[in-house]
Amino acid sequence: MNTAFQDLADSIRSIVDYPKPGIVFRDITTLLGNPRAFRRAVDELVQPYAGTKVDKIAGMEARGFILGGAVAHQLSAGFVPIRKKGKLPHETVRIAYSLEYGVDEMEMHIDAVKPGEKVILVDDLIATGGTAVGAVKLLRQIGADVISACFVIDLPELGGRKKLEALGVDVRTLVAFEGH
Repeated sequence: MNTAFQDLADSIRSIVDYPKPGIVFRDITTLLGNPRAFRRAVDELVQPYAGTKVDKIAGMEARGFILGGAVAHQLSAGFVPIRKKGKLPHETVRIAYSLEYGVDEMEMHIDAVKPGEKVILVDDLIATGGTAVGAVKLLRQIGADVISACFVIDLPELGGRKKLEALGVDVRTLVAFEGH
C-alpha cells in the first residue's frame, strides 16, 4: 500500500465476517468521523481535477453521496445522486446491474446530466465493479462524458477496477486492501 495514504487506511475500520462469513467489510464511517482523515480523503479525490472543467459529480447511494457532495463542492460542480430503484421523484432512467448475490436496479433523473457534460463518478469502494459499471453505463446512456471514477478504497483481487478501465474509464483510488 502507498505509505502516503497509510493514515487513511488506518482510519478505516475492518469488520471480519460481515455481512457474511469470509468477508472483511471495510467501514469508512470511522474515516468520515475523523475530521483530518475525511478532509484528506476529499482533498486527495479532488486534487487531480483541480483547475479542470468538471460539470457534475455523480455519487452512488449512500456513501457516494457524502464523498461526492464534498468533491462537487470543492470542484464547483453540480451533484447527481444515483439511487436504487423507486427513490427519485421525477422522471428517471434506469439500468439493471449485477451484484455478487444477484441483480439490482439503479436510476437517476433523466435531466440530471446534459449530453456531453463531463462527469466524475464517486463512491467509497470498488470491489467487483458491478455497481460502478452499471453507473457508468447509466450516465453514458444519457450522454455523459464519464472522465473518471474515484474511490477511497480498492479491493483489487475482486477485479472491479479492471472492469471500469476496460470501459475506458480512468480510475483513481486512495487505498487498497488485499482480500475481500
